[in-house]
Amino acid sequence: MTSSATSPQFAGSFTALITPFANGKIDEAAFCKLVDFQIESGTNGLVPVGTTGESPTLSHEEHDRVVELCIEQAAGRVPVIAGAGSNSTAEAVRLAKHGADAGADAVLIVSPYYNKPTQEGLYRHFTAVATAVDVPVIVYDIPGRSIVRVSDDNLCRMAKDFSNICGIKDATSDVARPTKLQTLLGHGFAQMSGEDATTLPYLAAGGHGAISVTSNIAPQLVAEMHQAWQAGDIKTAQLINARLMPVHDAMFCEASPGPVKYAAELLGICSADTRLPLCEIAEASKAQVKAALRSAGLLN
Repeated sequence: MTSSATSPQFAGSFTALITPFANGKIDEAAFCKLVDFQIESGTNGLVPVGTTGESPTLSHEEHDRVVELCIEQAAGRVPVIAGAGSNSTAEAVRLAKHGADAGADAVLIVSPYYNKPTQEGLYRHFTAVATAVDVPVIVYDIPGRSIVRVSDDNLCRMAKDFSNICGIKDATSDVARPTKLQTLLGHGFAQMSGEDATTLPYLAAGGHGAISVTSNIAPQLVAEMHQAWQAGDIKTAQLINARLMPVHDAMFCEASPGPVKYAAELLGICSADTRLPLCEIAEASKAQVKAALRSAGLLN
């Protein structure tokens, strides 16, 4: 297991990048601008083609292209954790191999959704990916979308058996979990919140960072919150968190990334276009997003 004296490889503000579309295709120019905007705003790392990047509706070719584009545009300035999840283990292995070969610093592997595997099935899924690649594997635990939760014992078993299973994106809303996992795995196992609204209490419990949706549109503020926390400036971190809370809530007033893409359009970052079955968000949702952006000082 990881030594408690070790620092995690991934920490701070990471962005779960949206995938901009134009005329039904990937808007590569807008995506590259988004990558630059993130890095220039202080974002510590990038995560392309997760759920926020609409991976379920990208073709395999598009998925590969977005990963390659992100790595090329980032050009080593910040780490890239390539989304490589699937509810087919063979497909997850292929996506992970491609991400690693393209130069990603790690791969993000979500619990298989819809299949509802047992804990043993989860173990075999994640370790099949870890066996296939040499880069770090981040376990994405999001029972709200995948139904199943990765148990702490199972996560510890994976990390003990495979040294490259070295982090978690935790979207369980269990803010006590970082303390429990640190006791079991030490500080070197990267614990990244996967839920914007509970990121600060997650950090307070021993988490190391977050993979954020909100940071697509407010990268500087989100990064500054993490920087304040790391510097021990709790008051500033709390003030930024309070300022962003209406934005966090608005980003999930409908299925993500519908709201964040609408916000991105309001801010001139890219089109709000999504792919079916996601569609244009409702007028009430648009009003909530606008009000939240204004309250945070992101929109006049």
